[in-house]
Amino acid sequence: MRILHLHSSFDRGGKELRAARLMNAFGRGIEHHVVSAVPGALAAAQAVDREIKAVYPDDFPSLVGKPTPGRLQKIAAAMRPFDLVLTYNWGAMDAVMAHTVFRDIQKLPPLVHHEDGFNEDEAEKLKATRNWYRRIALGRAAALVVPSRKLEAVALGPWQQPRGRVHLIPNGIPLAAYAKKPKPDALPRIVKRPGERWVGTLAGLRAVKNLPRLVRAFAGLPAEWQLVILGDGPERDAIKAQALASGVADRVHLPGFAPDPAKAVGLFDVFALSSDSEQFPISVVEAMAAGLPVASPAVGDVAQMVADANRPLICAPHDDAALADVLLRLANDAALRSTVGAANRAHASAHYDEAAMIAAYSGVYAQAMGIAKFP
Repeated sequence: MRILHLHSSFDRGGKELRAARLMNAFGRGIEHHVVSAVPGALAAAQAVDREIKAVYPDDFPSLVGKPTPGRLQKIAAAMRPFDLVLTYNWGAMDAVMAHTVFRDIQKLPPLVHHEDGFNEDEAEKLKATRNWYRRIALGRAAALVVPSRKLEAVALGPWQQPRGRVHLIPNGIPLAAYAKKPKPDALPRIVKRPGERWVGTLAGLRAVKNLPRLVRAFAGLPAEWQLVILGDGPERDAIKAQALASGVADRVHLPGFAPDPAKAVGLFDVFALSSDSEQFPISVVEAMAAGLPVASPAVGDVAQMVADANRPLICAPHDDAALADVLLRLANDAALRSTVGAANRAHASAHYDEAAMIAAYSGVYAQAMGIAKFP
């Protein structure tokens, strides 16, 4: 079986690492061809097991450009040798359009599209032209997979997708891996010292994550608290500048990307998000599995993801002061941290097991291909 993956980017992020985990779970009987709309953005390939047959072609037609008939025809022709095409996010939408236009003429394999959220250009408001383009492009997709109820509502509403095409599959993780407390020196370039408390997050250092907001909200915490931001991206200098301006540069740490979150998240005492836009962030599930309380704006499905005990700690979006109040409340109340963290761990165990997610994706792909079982 040959599967073509067309990504907006295959750098390390939530959807990319989920795709890598699914590739690993599906086993060695599949040959995966992975294309990134951003040339060279393939860092998530490191998460694909070595025994998995994965190819990263550099001669696939560009996923970026004007959607002219000639360009779309070239993309469509490049899909023909595969048994299934998987596309991801807006950056691959021209490929989805190519499939819809040329599916019957070129006898193309079935296509399943995945949407996981929006960048800063649609964080506040969806673009009408993109809504229109998606409606048409998705017209012959076998399925549209989304991880959040908010995205499900968008798919059924502005994108006008039929109910039978839209599949809500919440993100899952290997829960058992998060049960063990990591060693204080588990992270590179930083060690958790006795007496320290950590507010932590896992996020791509991108503008939509608004990590300078997290720095500002953190700045009022007592001196024993440190802020640890795990991730890479173009906003590193902006975060450092905000830490300096807020007078906490000595307590804000950016040790880089954590390839194995299970060996890192448990070092945190509080998990925090500050994003302008999210849908169903895997990092929140990871924090819950590690038994942490979550402080976050009410973006995407976050308020519905966490345990009931954690919901009062989900604050208004775009509000530095509200996030700062939640962080201070958690910093000053160890019992609250413990109670909420335990409730989150129990909730994650009940709802976010990776096995259920893998089974759901297998079912969608099998249905798309018209086979009894996938792979």
